[in-house]
Amino acid sequence: MSSADSGGRAADIELSEVTVRYGTSKAPVTAVADVSLTVEPGEFAVLVGPSGCGKTTLLRLVAGFERPADGTVAVGRKVGVVFQQPRLFPWRTVGGNLAFALSRHGVARSGRGARIEELLALVGLSGMAGRRTWELSGGQRQRVAIARALAAEPQILLMDEPFAALDALTRERLQEEVRALASTGGTTVLFVTHSAEEAVVLGSRVLVMAADPGRLVADIAVPLPREPDTDVAALRGTPAFAALRAELASAARSPVAP
Repeated sequence: MSSADSGGRAADIELSEVTVRYGTSKAPVTAVADVSLTVEPGEFAVLVGPSGCGKTTLLRLVAGFERPADGTVAVGRKVGVVFQQPRLFPWRTVGGNLAFALSRHGVARSGRGARIEELLALVGLSGMAGRRTWELSGGQRQRVAIARALAAEPQILLMDEPFAALDALTRERLQEEVRALASTGGTTVLFVTHSAEEAVVLGSRVLVMAADPGRLVADIAVPLPREPDTDVAALRGTPAFAALRAELASAARSPVAP
C-alpha cells in the first residue's frame, strides 16, 4: 500500500482498479467498474449514491464477503460490520448476543460481564443486558448491533445503511452518537448511504458513486467540526452544511465527475 498518514501508518483500506461482475461468462453484468480509492486511518468515509450503483458491493469487498473480478483490495486492520438489519439472535438476551460475539473473539467467560457493560454504556444502553431483543425498539436493536460489532475492538468499522429502516428522530439521534463514537475512538469508518444529508452529517469525506456500471464520480472533503461535543443539530442549520448537502446531491445526479 502506498498511502500513509502523518504518523507513517499505511492506509486502512485500499482498492486498486477494482471491477466486479455477476452473471455468466457469456452474459456478464458489470456491477462495479475500475474503482480505486484509499481510506486513511481515522477517516469517516461515506459512500453515497443511488440504489444499484455498487455502494454495498464495495463494502462487501472490503469486508471480505466478495472478491473482485479484476483489481486488488487491501485492508490493513481488524474489521467490524454493521448491517442494515440488526440480525440479532432473538432467543438470546441483549447480554447474550454480546457474550456470543465476545466468545467468538476469544474473551474469557470471566471477563465478559464487565466488557458487556462497557459496550452497552458506549451505545447508551446501560443496564439492559438482561432484556430480550424483541422487547427493544428498532433503534435500540441497532445500538446492540453496533455494540456487537465493537465487541471485537475493530479498528475499521463497515456500516451498510444501518439507519435506513428507522424513523427520522431515531435516525438523527444514532447519527450523532456514531459520529461522536468515531471521533472519540479514532476508528476508521466506511459507511454506505443513499442520503446526501446523512453523508454530510457523518462523513469527514464523501465518495459519490454513479450507476451502470458502478463507479466513483466525486471525492468531496467535509470541512465541518468533528469534535465529540459538536452540536450536530445546530450544525445542520448552517449555510456551510446546506451548501455541502446541495453539492453532494448535485454530484450524485451527475453521470460524470464534476
